[in-house]
Amino acid sequence: MRTVEMSRAEAVALVQRIMQADYASDDERDAWLDSLDRSLACPSGHVGDLIFWPPGLGLPADEVVDQALAYRPIAL
Repeated sequence: MRTVEMSRAEAVALVQRIMQADYASDDERDAWLDSLDRSLACPSGHVGDLIFWPPGLGLPADEVVDQALAYRPIAL
């Protein structure tokens, strides 16, 4: 899987588009979510979980990106 480079501002804008359902199809949305997971170095589905099933109340787009960037895997 290749890494996708994306600035924080680009990630926030893309999360905002997803939150506003500004996509042509579910496939396009899923591709955007995969791209965000890769570029923000998160496990698959993490950004989608933050958008669609946030902890507590809904998060604004910039908070979704900040939480995704703060993700660190558990050291075993």
